Amino acid sequence: MTGRGGLDKIKGKAKEVTGKITGDRRKEAEGKGDQVKGEAKRVMREVHDRARGARDSLRRRHN
Repeated sequence: MTGRGGLDKIKGKAKEVTGKITGDRRKEAEGKGDQVKGEAKRVMREVHDRARGARDSLRRRHN
């Protein structure tokens, strides 16, 4: 897990576990939300990188 998405996932897991231990359902839910946010960032980064690669490949073919 690298980058901002990975940090969100780690932070989220820590919040979730803290919420479970302390019985704080709100903190637990926030943690789960942070994990989803981190995964979304990871997926968007992957889509962005693949699109950039496809664009570069097309440019090489036409040059």
